[in-house]
Amino acid sequence: MVTLGWIIVSFFCGAIPFSILIGKLALRTDIRQYGDGNPGGTNVARAGNWQLGVLAIFLDMMKGALPVGAAWYFGHVSGLALVPVALAPILGHAYSPFLGFKGGKAIAVTGGIWGGLTLGEAPLIMALFLLLWVVLLAVDGWAVMATLVSFLAYLLLKPTPDLTLILIWAGSALIIAWKHRTDLQERPRLRNWIHRQLSLLRK
Repeated sequence: MVTLGWIIVSFFCGAIPFSILIGKLALRTDIRQYGDGNPGGTNVARAGNWQLGVLAIFLDMMKGALPVGAAWYFGHVSGLALVPVALAPILGHAYSPFLGFKGGKAIAVTGGIWGGLTLGEAPLIMALFLLLWVVLLAVDGWAVMATLVSFLAYLLLKPTPDLTLILIWAGSALIIAWKHRTDLQERPRLRNWIHRQLSLLRK
């Protein structure tokens, strides 16, 4: 019952649509009219204010980090019981009951739950991998999935890989792959600047 309580709290924390709220309160607009149409911090930035976009991304991370971190460090939820608690904010964001069970692609909140599990270590590693793959790959969905695969390698290369963290990774990867399924129907492509560099090398 304690674990179920943490799952419910985590889900509804994840479901809070901070980007929508910021867009309506600060920008007087529905940020889903911009970019890819999803309720996410990047579309707050596209709506006209990058500072508010950063704030929205930060809040999306916190709504994952705080309940999961509290469940682990203060609620002493561990082992397999931690897996659904950690995945709940991602599902809450991706399928928010406040938005008719629709939601965003859950990248920021995923970084947040890893912050709750590992403090600042995992989000920093994931951010570096994401930056690398966004620079290299032209399709955003493939850049995100390459980031997750790279992060899995990081988890597996630890001296004592943690099965709980591996299972959380697997669940989050499935959710994110589904939310990016349209992008993943395209073939992965290198960015044009890489093709230009390769062409110069062949000359």
